[in-house]
Amino acid sequence: MELHLGMDEEPTESLWVRIKGKAGTGDTIEGVCYRPPNQDDQVDEALYRQIGAASGSQALVLMGALNQPNICWRDNTARHKQSRRFLKCIDDNLLLRVIEEPTRRGVVLDLVLTNKEWLVGNVKLKGSLGCSVHEMVEFKILRAVRSVHSKLTTLDRKPTVSWAASKEV
Repeated sequence: MELHLGMDEEPTESLWVRIKGKAGTGDTIEGVCYRPPNQDDQVDEALYRQIGAASGSQALVLMGALNQPNICWRDNTARHKQSRRFLKCIDDNLLLRVIEEPTRRGVVLDLVLTNKEWLVGNVKLKGSLGCSVHEMVEFKILRAVRSVHSKLTTLDRKPTVSWAASKEV
């Protein structure tokens, strides 16, 4: 189901959808964004508000070319004001960066962000598609696993204690 996050604001190049989960697994919000390198501050702020609205969900995956070449991901610092504001958005919304490797000419420009560490797995860079200078990023969005309840039963027959464990699935 398509979500209309901040559609009454500055237009951003983004698409937000809610993927309905199977019973007991919960929904996932997925966003795909393209942030042009020369995007102005007002559009950036509109995008950050969309990210903030989406990050309140239980499970979020945000992917796209967010074009922040001035960020040093090793220590999460940036030389430029725009990039510092982007880092603040990631930090404020408790998002985790999934891609560690450069995706374009030695720089991390394409990102996969999530608010749940267990939600994204098997991340691989697959080379470029056609004439693109960006690396293709392949990953899996993992479903939440139902928690397994276990019960420990203690039996007391004699002065010595014996026990048996049983699991409920």
